[in-house]
Amino acid sequence: MLYNLAIVFYDILVHLAAPFSRKPRKMMKGHWVVYELLRQQVEKGERYIWFHAASLGEFEQGRPLIERIREKYPDYKILLTFFSPSGYEVRKHYRGADIVCYLPFDKPRNVKKFLDIVNPCMAFFIKYEFWKNYLDELHKRHIPVYSVSSIFRRDQIFFKWYGGTYRHVLKNFNHLFVQNEASKRYLSKIGVNRTTVVGDTRFDRVLQIRQEAKELPLVEKFKGDNQFTLIAGSSWGPDEDLFLAYFNTHPQVKLIIAPHVIEENHLVEIISKLKRPYIRYTRADERNVLKADCLIIDCFGLLSSIYRYGEVAYIGGGFGAGIHNTLEAAVYGIPVVFGPKYQKFMEAIQLLEAKGAYSIKDYMELENLLERFRTEEIFLRETGANADDYVTGNSGATNKIMSMINF
Repeated sequence: MLYNLAIVFYDILVHLAAPFSRKPRKMMKGHWVVYELLRQQVEKGERYIWFHAASLGEFEQGRPLIERIREKYPDYKILLTFFSPSGYEVRKHYRGADIVCYLPFDKPRNVKKFLDIVNPCMAFFIKYEFWKNYLDELHKRHIPVYSVSSIFRRDQIFFKWYGGTYRHVLKNFNHLFVQNEASKRYLSKIGVNRTTVVGDTRFDRVLQIRQEAKELPLVEKFKGDNQFTLIAGSSWGPDEDLFLAYFNTHPQVKLIIAPHVIEENHLVEIISKLKRPYIRYTRADERNVLKADCLIIDCFGLLSSIYRYGEVAYIGGGFGAGIHNTLEAAVYGIPVVFGPKYQKFMEAIQLLEAKGAYSIKDYMELENLLERFRTEEIFLRETGANADDYVTGNSGATNKIMSMINF
């Protein structure tokens, strides 16, 4: 009862916020048309496998599995749903799925309506997606449902004394493919035993991204021959204060910045801190890019390919809510550096343990570390090799999951 009230309350809040905020407005527009879209696009008699991801990051975790199923079992149709506009708006034209839409709010009436139209033959929920009414109804209808790349910690509600309802939800899964042994132990303690430790499908995804990386002639021209280049990915203001101070005082180093927020105000702020020549990517050509020491990436979709051109990667977010994707850089066999707030990210902790990454707390630590990388070739090469070994050594989750699903 409390859960359903919370969903209704959230729905009301989104409706109230929609006139004033773009993200809720996009969500509501998507929800208004979802049932009509499904009625038009769901083909009678076809078997649909349903994948649900909260947002873009979870989609990237599920993507290797979607594409493997697509390749191996082309007779199945794929339905992909998102909760967040930040996932749907970016991937609404994703060709790996036959239908892409929002997931209606988890109200009992919505759930029945959605499942009546789609009638999936199986469902995959990625990482942290545990919608009670959907999972209850899937269980009632005997539709197999799996959790992929999920990870559990002691402080989650499932393991609290008041978390009985949520513990029951986990028992609706036919199987949970978890990332680590700790997750399996926590689940076992509450009587959830249909679990297998397979690791994280993100490792498979970043290896796939590396294989499909774009060639970027302007970036290659900017870098030049054997020029030590620092790639700063998904950076925020506090990150930029540190690596820009280093860049400004070390003319031997080139810098590529791909900030997390690509808005004009933020780009102007970055430019105001620079004391060496720069060029924005969208304004670069073969001539002016040669005159710049700093390349500012002012568009989306290039960062995962840009890391290949760097000697070292700095990953932003470590002085705020938490670091961004470290694996996209590590897969290229280059050292990874980030700020002090990384504890919620298992791959960051393990990269540190593997000596493929280093965390810094202030400018002095960053300067000392980057100077070591710049002047000590063996240290640079060994750290990069450790990063590459960590990623390749943890791949294979997709194959493990595929081997345990009955299609």
